[in-house]
Amino acid sequence: MRKRSAEAFALRTVICAAFAAFAFPVIAQGPQGLDPAQLLKPLADSWTSYSGDYTGRRYSTLTQVNQANVKTLTLAFAAKVSGGPGGAQTFTGGEGDGSVTVAGATQIKGAVLSVNGVLYVTAPDNVWALDAHDGKEIWHYFWKTKGGTHIGNRGVAMWGNYLFFVTPDDYFVSLDARTGKERWHKEAAPFSQQYFMTSAPMTVGNHIIVGTGNDLDSPGYLMSFDPETGEQQWRFYTVPMNLGDPGLETWKSLDAARHGGGHPWLPGVYDPESHLYIFGTGNPTPAYTSQTRGEGDNLYTCAIVAVNVDTGKMEWYYQTSPHDTHDWDSAQTPVLVDGDFRGSGPRKMLLTASRNGYYFTLDRRTGEHMVTSTFSDTVNWAKSMNAKGQPVRDPAKDHHVAGALVSAANGGSTNWPPPAYSPDTGLLYVPTSETYAMYYLTETDPRGAMGLGGKDEVSVGTMGSFISAIDYKTGKTVWKHKFRSAGNPRGAPGLLTTAGKLLFGGDVSGNFIAFDPANGKTLWHSQIGQVTNAPETYMVDGRQHILVAAGDTLYSFTLYQ
Repeated sequence: MRKRSAEAFALRTVICAAFAAFAFPVIAQGPQGLDPAQLLKPLADSWTSYSGDYTGRRYSTLTQVNQANVKTLTLAFAAKVSGGPGGAQTFTGGEGDGSVTVAGATQIKGAVLSVNGVLYVTAPDNVWALDAHDGKEIWHYFWKTKGGTHIGNRGVAMWGNYLFFVTPDDYFVSLDARTGKERWHKEAAPFSQQYFMTSAPMTVGNHIIVGTGNDLDSPGYLMSFDPETGEQQWRFYTVPMNLGDPGLETWKSLDAARHGGGHPWLPGVYDPESHLYIFGTGNPTPAYTSQTRGEGDNLYTCAIVAVNVDTGKMEWYYQTSPHDTHDWDSAQTPVLVDGDFRGSGPRKMLLTASRNGYYFTLDRRTGEHMVTSTFSDTVNWAKSMNAKGQPVRDPAKDHHVAGALVSAANGGSTNWPPPAYSPDTGLLYVPTSETYAMYYLTETDPRGAMGLGGKDEVSVGTMGSFISAIDYKTGKTVWKHKFRSAGNPRGAPGLLTTAGKLLFGGDVSGNFIAFDPANGKTLWHSQIGQVTNAPETYMVDGRQHILVAAGDTLYSFTLYQ
């Protein structure tokens, strides 16, 4: 009897195994998906979203690479990606007919997801899956574009076994992460109105959230999509769109507001306790000449905005540049921090360093202002601070026929490359550029001053490029690391901090560097060329990798063995 029972058990096992292989062949053969619960965990072995986790801190708890051994970092692999169609493992989609050729070299500017031993990499119109061990290509997806602005792509979002990204010609696309095959694509914004999309989507629960981009006179908006079907769940406009909408009184007219810009073109952060998705908005339009938009604050442009993730309804806002006249977006990804504030006990805060040269600490539950300071020593465009802690613009620093000397130049004191925060030091690390430019008014006719028109800008000097370390409690800059050569804020480094007491970033001379986060001292570097994205870290087979991109090539470093 025991022999028959054993034989029967063995037979049942074979049958069950065969059924499982028949029922789930793709899952068994391909990389496994992202457990949604992992998105709520502190950043460690994987890199699961644009900032690594929901806080935007870009702080990893990994410690295998640390101050004691960082000098032995060595190159694990270099993986070059190639854009465009072709290759045995390339899948093609898109609404274009193939006649549009995009000039310029492929550049990796966004986040690279690292999930279950696979790296998911993007550039405009392209997504790749690479082996996280050695960078070998697993599959490639190419989107045939209708055109649009191909300035960059900030990465994919992941939900289970599905990937999501946006295209320069305004489509929201979903792929099967296991195969690279397209599931569906949906129009996210009207290409005819010259929208373009660059942002990495964000996964929050059963929402995939992403915002628009545009340099002309269009309304910005944030959207939430259903990850299964791609149907839009809600849309939040960053400017008033109808009579009676909040903020309309800050515009000259409803028509001005409806053409007012405010595009949320970078990912935000998510606070699970309050259920708020918090993000930054871009400049008003016209960007430089404000006759058509009036002298009001032009809400909700150049602001930090919190919306309920399920409804898309605004809970609070804080404007960092009321009535901006220099294209100083506040779209930068903010940072969420829990900590003591000046001895008053624990607070739940939001930190942001704005392109306009001002730093802010806010209460992330209410938007209450807590701290304002300047993190650039040269910023000169504001004449005072109001009761809300907002800088008040000096009209003399607007564009004039005779010119106005302004700091910062158009690129801002910081730009899209993300900051990082370390709970070990209590400091926010911000890519910083201190520049001057002359701004000249060249067009007073509103028809010629739409979008980014109506002015001329001449760069007249720089005081250098830096990493600034800011104390969130006081707003004071604790230290600044000045790079040997000057650059611009778009070329300044995005940053990464780790529990190994390290701060990683690239300089403007083509070096990838590890710093001491306590004082900015250089601990290690490698010359790889101009760093084009913010560094990240992940674990694979028990080894910590430090990953960064320069142009079309990913470089992964690990400890020498």
